[in-house]
Amino acid sequence: MGKGSIAGATLALFLAHPSLAQRTDDNAVTAAEDAFGKSVGDQSIGIYSPGDVRGFSPVDAGNVRIEGLFFDQVTRLSDRILGGSTVRVGVSAQNYPFPAPTGIADFELRKPGKDASASFGFNYGDFNSVGGEVDVVLPLDGARLGLAGGIGVYRDRYEYGGSVDFLTLGLVGRYAPTSDIEVVPFVARVQGRDEEARPIIFSAGPYLPTRYPRARFFGQPWADDNFVTWNFGTLARATFGRLELRGGIFRSVYQGELESTDLLFDTDQNGRVGRRIVVQERGSSAASTSGEGRASYTIPDGKRRHTLIASVRARSQERRYGGAVLVDLGPSQTGVEDFRPAPAVAPAGAKTLDRVRQTTFGLAYQGRWAGVGELGLGIQKTQYRKRVTDPNPAIALPETRDAPWLFSATGALYVAPSLAVYAGYTRGLEESPVAPDEAVNQNEAPPAIRTEQKDAGVRWTISPGVTAVVGVFDIAKPYFNLDAANRFRQLGSVRHRGAEFSIAGRIAPGLSLVAGTVLLDARVSGEEVTRGLIGSRPVGTFVRRTLISLDYRLPWHDPLSLDATFDNTSDRTANAANTLVVPTRAVVNLGARYRFKVGGKPVLVRALVGNVTNTFGWNVTGSGAFLPNAPRRFSISLAADI
Repeated sequence: MGKGSIAGATLALFLAHPSLAQRTDDNAVTAAEDAFGKSVGDQSIGIYSPGDVRGFSPVDAGNVRIEGLFFDQVTRLSDRILGGSTVRVGVSAQNYPFPAPTGIADFELRKPGKDASASFGFNYGDFNSVGGEVDVVLPLDGARLGLAGGIGVYRDRYEYGGSVDFLTLGLVGRYAPTSDIEVVPFVARVQGRDEEARPIIFSAGPYLPTRYPRARFFGQPWADDNFVTWNFGTLARATFGRLELRGGIFRSVYQGELESTDLLFDTDQNGRVGRRIVVQERGSSAASTSGEGRASYTIPDGKRRHTLIASVRARSQERRYGGAVLVDLGPSQTGVEDFRPAPAVAPAGAKTLDRVRQTTFGLAYQGRWAGVGELGLGIQKTQYRKRVTDPNPAIALPETRDAPWLFSATGALYVAPSLAVYAGYTRGLEESPVAPDEAVNQNEAPPAIRTEQKDAGVRWTISPGVTAVVGVFDIAKPYFNLDAANRFRQLGSVRHRGAEFSIAGRIAPGLSLVAGTVLLDARVSGEEVTRGLIGSRPVGTFVRRTLISLDYRLPWHDPLSLDATFDNTSDRTANAANTLVVPTRAVVNLGARYRFKVGGKPVLVRALVGNVTNTFGWNVTGSGAFLPNAPRRFSISLAADI
């Protein structure tokens, strides 16, 4: 999710900014049940994330859930209200009545309990970033009624030398008069100020940009992002015997005061930039009201259990974008300070209004037979409508409508007490990617697209607490990217086929392992490929990614634990013609935790060294832009639970 997406300038929040709200026993490695994506507190682990699953983004596709309920995420949820997230794919998505072709990113709220507590955190490191936060849990009536919330203040510095000031606020309530009734409202706000735009490099030919010192800012000090985001809503649950009712209604808002993008076009092998353009947009916004109501009726039948589910989902989204100002700085150079005078402040330009209305009705069946297997069947009817209003009244754009039937079927067979075979098929109507900042139709969002996924695999419980998964998948979607005129549009179809492997659990006393690999064969087809205008591999895709994470709690000194992560990615396609690749890269991170008590209260000190070997490598976006990876960095944090 970047500035060209609905979430706007919250790229840094979503990809780079860590929460400090770590409970002293938070640990993503020990909490993960597989290697497909898990976050706990300030830690994330896995070969996938909410922004990247099997080569696609569940967030961009609209496959986000809060506690399992549909949520149209316009901007990232604040860590002040989140307890963590889980990526659901393959066998882990079997329990969802309506799975999604691009996977599901499911977020958990931090709910208050019966005990009062407070957590304090302070962090220093990662290019001299500093931050602090306080989170509290306040029971008002024991376990029946309570509040949980917090505040965080950060001065973050990024690997490209830029900085930003964040203020985060969040509050979660919980009212549970009985074990069968629960109401959970929440609200969260994030404010970002003076976030300096990162220079984005485009090569003039089929070669990688020249290396330059990282952590040195060579952008424009006046090219900032300033924004405010809001997320609020209410979840409710009520159980009446075999009938369970669940519902959630949510509002997600992004307000962009200023958005800046620093584009370095036609960069040669010596770092000389042919044309440098800063794109600045004022007054952009996005907001969505969404939610889901669900009724589930369970019928016990001896060792079998049948559940019938009826669901209705809806969303109403509006985006205002456009009217950007292009500041042409002419020739420039990468890696060195080339500061230019700030341009005159331009007013917000005329905006394009983009409105989406969607309603989906669904029926599903879930059956479980103890010791035998599981079966899930679902059918949905969705009504989708998109209307775009151009600021030029002479331009009348047609309304887009679609009303497909969407089917899904999943199943698992327990061939042995420790071995299960699973398979699934699902069709979806998902959001298409948004035009990136370098496109002539910047921020334009094409209509929703029809998608399809097939997957299958095996889950093996090697020992209590240790599980391995081997799966294959096949996903088909329309393919969007920049054409020869730099317009973002559909260029054909894309198909991602691959295999994924995971093993997770405590493999020895005190030693936890999360290891995974994804093998990906991504192919584009269509007129652009047939005519030789683009290659058959999408830009930015890799063939393999491997992640191994270890956490070892020393048996002879229990307060101390050591952790290590090895992340290796194969060559990645670096241009549309498929004549350039980013070489394979391996990064090692090492860390340690030390736990002790002060006044009987737990305290945690955590130290982390990222990219220990200071490996240099390029990241490449789907539109062919180059960004260097983060250099070696050190951070230390202190957390206390009271």
